[in-house]
Amino acid sequence: MQDVKDLELILRTQIPIIFVDTFEETRALQLVTQMAIKHEKGLYTWTATDGLVHGSIDHPQINPEHLEPEEALNHIRFIKTPCIFALCDLQYYLNEPKNIRYLKDMALSYERTQSTVIIIGHNVVAPEALKRYSANFRLSLPDESGLKSIVLEEADKWMQRNNGRRVRTDQDTLGKFVRNLKGLTQVDARRVIINAIDDGMINDDDMPSATEAKFELMNLDGILNFEHSKTNMEEIGGLDNLKNWVNQRREYFLKPNEAKMDVPKGLLLLGVQGGGKSLAAKAVSHCLGVPLLRLDMGAIFNKFQGETERNIRETLQLADQTSPCVLWLDEIEKGLSQSFHEDATAKRVLGTLLTWMAERTSQVFMVATSNDISKLPPELLRKGRFDEIFFVDLPDVSARQTIIEIHLKKRGFDLEDFDARYIADNSEGFSGAELEQAIVSAIYHSRSLDSLLKDEHIVHSIVSTMPLSVTMKEQIEQLRQWANERAVLA
Repeated sequence: MQDVKDLELILRTQIPIIFVDTFEETRALQLVTQMAIKHEKGLYTWTATDGLVHGSIDHPQINPEHLEPEEALNHIRFIKTPCIFALCDLQYYLNEPKNIRYLKDMALSYERTQSTVIIIGHNVVAPEALKRYSANFRLSLPDESGLKSIVLEEADKWMQRNNGRRVRTDQDTLGKFVRNLKGLTQVDARRVIINAIDDGMINDDDMPSATEAKFELMNLDGILNFEHSKTNMEEIGGLDNLKNWVNQRREYFLKPNEAKMDVPKGLLLLGVQGGGKSLAAKAVSHCLGVPLLRLDMGAIFNKFQGETERNIRETLQLADQTSPCVLWLDEIEKGLSQSFHEDATAKRVLGTLLTWMAERTSQVFMVATSNDISKLPPELLRKGRFDEIFFVDLPDVSARQTIIEIHLKKRGFDLEDFDARYIADNSEGFSGAELEQAIVSAIYHSRSLDSLLKDEHIVHSIVSTMPLSVTMKEQIEQLRQWANERAVLA
């Protein structure tokens, strides 16, 4: 309904050319047809295969006319009655000067003809010569109410095909399933729904596959990806302050209207490489019970002018549409470092991100991870950008013991056969990632000796390794000094 109002508003402002950016061509044509009927205008549609058709293109023509875009544009500019011309493949021919001239002629004669040209396609962009005569329009994505209607519609079809059997589910599961569909077009949502109800039920088992299918459909050229992880807070050694902080805010994030409190915005995790920042980002998403989107900051930048800015805008818009979710900006300094900060494009990216962080109203919980705080612009670290900045230091002996137990248990070993505290005492300065690799290395070593894994094998692997705390001692000390007064110990 909102699309009808928005498109009608553009038509009333008498803009002669409208660019409709969408994958849903059929839905766009239905909307245009509705507008033509309501405003009592003639309707012509054009595609590269069917040529120019008077009315909608429900059926292919036996003898298509005006197949070439230049020929079609030349023909329609002489049609004197008020019309709407829906052109579906024209974006591929907009680099031709004569086609631009034809469109410009139609725009300049609008007051006389009262005819509107609507160009429909994905990533369709107005050429510079036509921008003053045109407007951009984007079909809206279905909200939760619209998505639920599609689910019920497909469930009814399934029931008719299966002798009146009903699709089994409950209200909570249905609500969670519908929320997971947010961000999809009507067509793509229908595909995911049909696949989910194929077995006659919607339950928790459908959530991971439905969410994964959704993000495969929505994938933004490798810039924004869905991270499928079952990592929970119990699988992380240490970080007790961080765990408590997230658990305290879980209810207020998921039910902001009921909580009547400020909705949690997000956090920045600063720390040593291998300290568990990435694992913590995944665990935050699991704790909140929402999808995790990973934004590759390095992939945002594009050599073509304007593409970088479009990438960040579309990425943040997609996160808004997918909410509630966790948006994970991994190694944020790669995209917003001080070296980039002198670059005009990087400044615009930073400005777009900061504006979105300050003004967003969607349930997007932002988790940024960084290994080097010195490379981040000070604007990003100002109070209010993040709810909290946590410093992830190297694990203490208690946390190391927990990490060792987690990785031994994960690989099927009985913890009764090991002295995890003894191993932890001999691993001062090791990160969680380094402890995991030491255990993996010890397993290989023990099997090469045709021996059962023992404490000694793991300790030998540890003492044979030079940890980052030694090779990067100065950098780690600098991080600690910075975090001592500006961050909370995770």
